[in-house]
Amino acid sequence: MMKPINWMRVAGLALGLAAGSMAHAYDGLVEKKVFTIPSFTTVGGKTIRNVRIGYETYGTLNAAGNNAIFVAHYFSGNSHAAGKYKASDAAPGYWDSVIGAGKPFDTDRYFVVSADSLVNLSTKDPNVVTTGPATIDPDTGRPYGMRFPIVTIKDFVVTQKALADALGIKKFVAVTGASMGSLQAMEWASSYPDMVERVIPVIPGGLEANPYLIAVADEWAMPIYDDPKWNGGDYYGRDEPLHGVAEALKLVTISSRAPGWSQRTFGREFAVAGADPVASWDYKYKVSDALDKAGAARAGFADADSFLYLVRANQTFRIGQGATLEEGVARIKAKVLAIPASSDRLLFPEYTTTMLDDLKKHGVVTELFTIPGDGGHLDGVTDIAKAGDAIRAFLAK
Repeated sequence: MMKPINWMRVAGLALGLAAGSMAHAYDGLVEKKVFTIPSFTTVGGKTIRNVRIGYETYGTLNAAGNNAIFVAHYFSGNSHAAGKYKASDAAPGYWDSVIGAGKPFDTDRYFVVSADSLVNLSTKDPNVVTTGPATIDPDTGRPYGMRFPIVTIKDFVVTQKALADALGIKKFVAVTGASMGSLQAMEWASSYPDMVERVIPVIPGGLEANPYLIAVADEWAMPIYDDPKWNGGDYYGRDEPLHGVAEALKLVTISSRAPGWSQRTFGREFAVAGADPVASWDYKYKVSDALDKAGAARAGFADADSFLYLVRANQTFRIGQGATLEEGVARIKAKVLAIPASSDRLLFPEYTTTMLDDLKKHGVVTELFTIPGDGGHLDGVTDIAKAGDAIRAFLAK
């Protein structure tokens, strides 16, 4: 069996994470649990049997069921938002700096929940539970592959709502998430307005997928389509398109960073001291070598078809899916604290400005905090602690 992937170690190789920012883990060990929906109908009207998603909880739900916070994860993430599964784990969950006792998402006060999305990328990570193209189709006994129904961000949210109901949650103090998680958070506010008091979209994608994001996501997918081993999505039980997945993940990473990060983390250093790329095609710069290694490491835990499904889910996002954008926005009752990153070159800060303008026109109470730094889009994951005071104050209102 594969060992659980240490995502923070792999991310650190390519993304230059600061070890100190992950020093204090959520109190107590975290247990991955599984939620099952016997039959689920997608926004597109397709039925999927025996939907399973993994989830984690931190803190305790009160008797009234109204002290919950939901954390939705980003494109290549999962439900491991805080804490460790074992004391020996090298690093805690990705937002551990803000989830835990005394932290902004204070588990002495709040019951924090995070869930693996449908079509989660990391199907081979033993700590991820998801239903998607790699799942066995009960009608054929084989993986669905590209026959799996296309799913949307709203489908992700509907499964999360079913989980929340099963846990006894009546109201969310807040729904939050970074990047793709921000899309889910805003969809929560539109789809279930009476259940969501606040929304905290981090590195937000806005109220619908921008055409530029649609085009960028197409480029992410191309290495998979171009890998002959992808075979139209029918590769299960054969050699998988690992090269295509690795290259796709490299594109995601570099799209999610900014020039300042690359200069600060790598500069123009050679991958091997003295091995100048001008001397041989076999020599690389350190930044290229790091991205290659990180992409290859993550590809071993990822599923190519699931990557493509996630791309489509992000591209088709529009708040209130199935309604007009105006109708979707008009349903929102929650207060919104938007947290973009100043150097974001994937979901630009201007997307946040446009989103807040549209929300204000519909009477939504909004606030803005911008994460400073030169790390790009991923500052919303690695540097979320910089927004800690703003989050704490927003939750107190």
